[in-house]
Parts: sequence; C-alpha cells; structure tokens
Amino acid sequence: MVNIQQAGTFKLGNKTINRMGYGAMQLAGSGVFGLPKDKKEAIAVLQAAIESGINHIDTSDFYGPHITNQIIREALHPYTKELALVTKVGTLRNEKGDWLPAFSKPELIQAVHDNLTNLGIEQIEVVNLRAMFDAHGPAEGSIAEPFSVLAELQKEGLINHLGVSNVTANQIEEARSIAPIVCVQNQYNLVHRRDDALIDLLAKEGIAYTPFFPLGGFTPLQSSILEEVAISLNATVMQVALAWLLQRSANILLIPGTSSTKHLQQNLAAAELILPSEAIAKLNNIAVNI
Repeated sequence: MVNIQQAGTFKLGNKTINRMGYGAMQLAGSGVFGLPKDKKEAIAVLQAAIESGINHIDTSDFYGPHITNQIIREALHPYTKELALVTKVGTLRNEKGDWLPAFSKPELIQAVHDNLTNLGIEQIEVVNLRAMFDAHGPAEGSIAEPFSVLAELQKEGLINHLGVSNVTANQIEEARSIAPIVCVQNQYNLVHRRDDALIDLLAKEGIAYTPFFPLGGFTPLQSSILEEVAISLNATVMQVALAWLLQRSANILLIPGTSSTKHLQQNLAAAELILPSEAIAKLNNIAVNI
C-alpha cells in the first residue's frame, strides 16, 4: 500500500492532516449531477481512501446535489475523529444542473444545514465560502456580507473553521478582517500559477492552500512536455502534476478526485514520487516560456 505520509502533514485548523487528501466531486453522476453510475464503487473509493490514510475529504452538498454527501455518510459514518470533512457553500444547482450563485443569508444558512444533515454531523470542520462573481475564476467583489453569515454560524457552533474559495487576495484580506480563515481553495497547477505569491504569503501565515484542477488549462505543447517528464520518471502525468504541487510549498494540501479505486491508488502514489531538480526545472519552464 502507498505510504501517503511521505508527503508530510499540515495543520488545518486544530487538526494535523496528511497533505494528500481526497476530493469527492466525482462521486456524483455525469456533470457532478445526479446519481453515480456505480454507487458500490463510489463507496469503495471512499473506504479505500480512509484505509490508505487519508484524513481530509473535500466535498459540498451542491455535488449531486446532496448525492455526494449522502454517499460519504453511507460509506464512512460514524467518522473517525481524525477525519476532517471540508465543504463549501455559495452555489446552488437548478434542475438542469447549472451552477448558480447562492450568496443570500437564507441560502447560506440552508446550505450549511443541508451539509450537516446529509453528512450526519453536528459541526462541520471547515466551510469554504466559494465566491461566484465569475464562475471561471476569481473576480473582485465584496464577500463581507456572505462571509459574515458564516462567521455567525461559526459562533453558533455549526462550523469549526472557515475558509474561502475562488477568491482574490483582496477578498482573502476582507474575510480575515471578519474572522480567521484556515484555508484558501483556488485553481492552481504547474501552468496556472497566478497564485504563486499568494501561496508563499499564506505559508508564512500558517494558512493551508488547496489547489483544484491539477491538470486544468494545459496547452497541447505543455501537456506533451509533462508527458515526457512522466515517461522519464516511469510515472503518470497526474502523479507528476501532483508531486510538483507537493514539492511547491509545504502548505499545499491536495484533493485529487476519482470515482475509481484503481485511479485512487495511482493518484496516492504521487506522495512517494520525488521529482529531481532537473525535472522540476523543466516543468517550471513550461509555465514561463510557452
């Protein structure tokens, strides 16, 4: 079995978690909507993740909607005390599966309660507010009002810690002026590196950074170079992309998602993959010069 502890640990709120985690987004049906094709396999993936040492699962009640959290509950409840369940709010799905902003106070309160109910817990370890000013990436706009709603729910004991997602540096500072945050979740990978300076700043503050889409936004040429590096290391492109993130900064927490137990083990193997300096230099170069 893969030893994911080789990737190290990081403090998320008051829990020390393994940096290699799991993202549950793909457990729902096609388009993150409806029931999965193989519910038994979805349950098996979650149980295999825990058996492999994962103690950080990223989810949301708008995956499905509701479906993913219900599967997590069926597969893993009652949860181990080491497990950190991290969710996000700020979005709704309509009957067509569209992703719609849901920033009003009633919508946010309902979203938190939906997560609690479907996960079968009384307190969520971390709730991220996902900004939706632009669904394709961070865009400026005040998050003070919706984040204050989550801060109130935190004071009520429904949320242990807060975080933000799909946000700018200004929005992070705005959130921190209202309540402490323990993590930031944005798109970031070896070619999509807008948050380079932000990651370094958060690392100094002891705040976790959780990147999503580790293979998103690559050009064909960038992908071919990544594949060349992977072949030279006898690894998959996903393993190389994840290993690069792990070596990028100690505050980066990974949440690769899959609905396959086979692919889960392949992804987790990235925790044991050490990229040599020449491979890192080649990978860094494709973001700069292409």
